[in-house]
Amino acid sequence: MKNEKRSRGDFSGISKKFSKNIYDSTKGRLRMAVLKEDLQPLLNGEPCRVLDVGAGLGQANEWFLEKDFEVLHTDISEEMVEAALLRHKELGLADNCRYQTADLATLASNEDQFPIVLCHAVLEWMPDAETALTQLKTLLAPGGTLSLMFYNRNAKLFANAIYGNFDYIERGLKVKKTVRLSPQNPLVPDDVQNILNKLGLEVIQKTGVRCFHDYLRNLDDQQRFDELLAIELKYNQQPPYRDLGRYQHWLIKKPENEQ
Repeated sequence: MKNEKRSRGDFSGISKKFSKNIYDSTKGRLRMAVLKEDLQPLLNGEPCRVLDVGAGLGQANEWFLEKDFEVLHTDISEEMVEAALLRHKELGLADNCRYQTADLATLASNEDQFPIVLCHAVLEWMPDAETALTQLKTLLAPGGTLSLMFYNRNAKLFANAIYGNFDYIERGLKVKKTVRLSPQNPLVPDDVQNILNKLGLEVIQKTGVRCFHDYLRNLDDQQRFDELLAIELKYNQQPPYRDLGRYQHWLIKKPENEQ
């Protein structure tokens, strides 16, 4: 139904637009390249069970499927889950993957735990970050690793100052009209760190995603992809460049002795 109200972060009806805007652009390609580089230690480990929360079209969990990991692909959009299944079938990767349409709260209530949990570009769509991170901790097996990528409010503010959007900053980065593909709850990294500390979770690696791409004065330079990626990979774990990444990607460990 055209007028059906959907949950924030539910991209049903616009999955093709989502793919084009996010993954077929230089910013999307850069994001995926940085993410894959960060995940190499996990991908090179012993195959295990992986939960992908808000998995969308399944591009990130494809890397795990290629290495014979068992993946549970989940998203709140049935359309996205079906599109991911079709994509994985075309790539010959669907046999090791299960597909489920579910939100984070439903997943956390099932009392199932995974050695690896992926949660990329989901937290900024959630109404309460602490509740979401608590649920993610519940889903993580003792000693497990959470791959968390979230939209960085500090970077959003900085970019808009460069663009001269001073009124937007004065409004607290609040738009008058909601844009469905633009997350409206970006997170301050220090706030995320404080929540993780409270939950007893340890951040073992922090990476900025698109530390330079979004600030280029000449937009044509975004097409110099290989050069740009090399610079991003060289500096994206070094402050202050890391902290200006439009997204933050953190690898987080749960203690071995905690259920």
